[in-house]
Amino acid sequence: MLNKDNNIERNLGEQPIAQIMLVHNLKPHEIVAASTEQITHLMIKRAGKGRRLTKHVQIKVLNALNKVTNKSFGLKDLFNY
Repeated sequence: MLNKDNNIERNLGEQPIAQIMLVHNLKPHEIVAASTEQITHLMIKRAGKGRRLTKHVQIKVLNALNKVTNKSFGLKDLFNY
């Protein structure tokens, strides 16, 4: 989606990952601690608030969330962009 300056819109509103974290009572630290890849608390915070993440970072967040919840979420379950 383009904004008025023909740039990609980067702030997309709260994402489904925020609700998943709420349901599972997860804090960003728990997801970061569960990750075997390099992710930061800021990446998790941005993911929930809807700041557009690269596909590579989305996958890192997905892997960490699946590990900490013992579920098999997909990218479409976490992000609506």
